[in-house]
Amino acid sequence: MKVTRAALPFLPFCQRLLPSRLAGLSLALLKATALEFAILAGHLLLYPSGITNERRPTPTPPSPSSPDLLESPDSPHPADTARLPAQAKPPVVLLHGFIDNRSVFVLLRRSLAQHGRQQIESLNYSPLTCDIRTAAELLGRHIEEMCERTGYEQVDVVGHSLGGLIARYYVQRLGGDARVRTLVTLGTPHAGTRVAPLANAHPIVRQMRPDSPVIEELTQPAPGCRTQFVSFWSDLDRVMDPLESACIDHPDLKVQNVQVTGIGHLALPVHPAVAAGIRQALDTPGTETGSADHADGLTVA
Repeated sequence: MKVTRAALPFLPFCQRLLPSRLAGLSLALLKATALEFAILAGHLLLYPSGITNERRPTPTPPSPSSPDLLESPDSPHPADTARLPAQAKPPVVLLHGFIDNRSVFVLLRRSLAQHGRQQIESLNYSPLTCDIRTAAELLGRHIEEMCERTGYEQVDVVGHSLGGLIARYYVQRLGGDARVRTLVTLGTPHAGTRVAPLANAHPIVRQMRPDSPVIEELTQPAPGCRTQFVSFWSDLDRVMDPLESACIDHPDLKVQNVQVTGIGHLALPVHPAVAAGIRQALDTPGTETGSADHADGLTVA
């Protein structure tokens, strides 16, 4: 998938100043950095709008007499609870990254809604959260409540950065694979990241280090895990150290790692090309098992 955008006006001049062998990489990094600053500025303006939790919708339950509705005898819901059509797209839960909030998903949420996702909710967790395990339990309670409220048995989850790690812990360590059909992660340090060592003062940052107990737990066996994992990682993501730490490499998991070329960490939940890749991942869940290959690529030029 390739998206072409007009070059910035000063880029041709910069290119003449660079050695030919470094021009391509340097220009890509320059464009990605400029885009990161633009996104950061816009996000700072939107940030106050996402501080409070969103109001949960109260959907009208479907008619029990509809022939298209399903009712599972093994469902944890009461026997007379109407189930939704099997072909309907499940709800989507969006989970933000470290010291962020739901406002980061404004554009992605709009894109998903325009392509048929009628149930989309963002979950805020406190910036004072000090434990990934505690945040994963909170996510689990939210998903259980959402399934009860909407009538769906499963949801899809999209997590940016730390949000993806929280969601993976819920799926892999807390039995969340029964509820999460597909987990899409964006720039998530699945193998831990060594960036910004001075940030170790925050406990949750220490849990994102390569040698942390949480990262070690995620390397343990997970036989029979039912969730499909799709991990988007970028070659210009300066938050990942090393870059490949945003890939999932686990023999028991159904995984597709998607390399994104040309954008940085903040652009992953914002860029329209990535949004298209997320929609494709949610609409056509794969069946690969234990894959650490970069099966698909997403180029933003």
